[in-house]
Parts: sequence; structure tokens; C-alpha cells
Amino acid sequence: MTESLDLENWLRAQCSEYTFGLGGAYRIEGDHAWPLTAKDEVDLLKQLAAGGHILPLPKEPAALANVLEVGIVGFLIDRISSLTSAFAERGTERGYPDLEISGDAFGGGYHAIDIKVARRAVRKSGTPANKTQSAITLYTGNTYFKHPDLQFPGTFRPFADYTSHLDVLGIYTLDDKASGRVRDLELIVQQPWKIASEQRSSTTREYIGAVKDIDGAWCTDR
Repeated sequence: MTESLDLENWLRAQCSEYTFGLGGAYRIEGDHAWPLTAKDEVDLLKQLAAGGHILPLPKEPAALANVLEVGIVGFLIDRISSLTSAFAERGTERGYPDLEISGDAFGGGYHAIDIKVARRAVRKSGTPANKTQSAITLYTGNTYFKHPDLQFPGTFRPFADYTSHLDVLGIYTLDDKASGRVRDLELIVQQPWKIASEQRSSTTREYIGAVKDIDGAWCTDR
């Protein structure tokens, strides 16, 4: 019998190899001669940008977070598909979780993986700070977290039916000058209860927020 993998450590190992890899949004129409020949990916991006094919990604945090989340989920699904007896299911955009993992490779049962993305805060000097600009929302406190035995719309199953709950936290520095917008992306895998605060992430909704301190609270040895 093959020994099952520890999902938390496995996720950390995979996320350490992830790169964002988006240089902007591709526009079909452009202004250059065909065929287009490039010597490498950097040269290709340069030529596409010069030809009017590349549009900048949005700077608005929620919109840019959606782009990052789609890429991270797709990356993890590809990695899981390479394993024997491991299965992944992508969640809905506003449901929970973003990714459901199951199979004997991880000891059986169902595991909830939620992807959270936040921008680093920037000091007045312009240097990145060791905290997020705003509090990440971990759970909606008045739905599945409050009633773990009920299945809510947008969920695969009741909250309590999951063997484990893990968050993949993407922290980035906004680069206004780059069309890809994202610089110094760091992926942190953590159990959500370890980073939960006693404060809401919204003043109008019952959202459970994470602490903003990156180095002190999000380190993986807690």
C-alpha cells in the first residue's frame, strides 16, 4: 500500500515552484508584419507589446486577485492530475472552496483549498511593508462557517464534511509600470484558523478576516 501524502506539505512544495507568468492581457488585433519570429519569451513579449497586442491587467485589487486565483487553481489542478488516485474539482467563483481535493493519495476524504490574494501595503517611502493592504476574508461567518452541517448554494458539500481546510495565500506587490502588474508574488499555505483575526474584513458584512501581519502571523511554522 502506498503511503499517503501530507496535503499541506505537498501544497507548499508545489506552490514554491509557481510563477505568475502573465505579461498582460492579449489582444488579437495588432500592427506588425507576419510571420512573427521571437528568440525567447522575453523577446516575444516585447514584440507583442510593440505591435499593440498587450493590454495591461487591471490594477483594482479584486479584479487582479481574480486573475491570480484562476491561474493558481489551474496550476494546482495540473499538478494534482499528475498524481495517482488524486482528484481535483474547481469550485464556483463565489462558492466555497475554490478547489476540492480528494482521493487516496491524500489519505481519502475531501479537502477544501481556498485561494486568497492580497496586495502588500506600501510605506510612505514607497517600499513594501510586511503586511497586507487590507484584511483577507477567510469565511462568510453567517453561512457555512456558522452552520457547518448545512449545504449552501455554491458549495460541494457541508463545511463539516471536509477532512481539512487549507488556504493558499498569494501576496504580491503592485507594479504600476508593468503590464502584468504583479511583482514579488509569494504563495503561503496555511491553515485558516492560524491566521484568523478577531476582526471582520468588512464593516457591513459578517466576513471573518485574517490578520494583516505577514511575517509574524503567516509563517508556516506556527
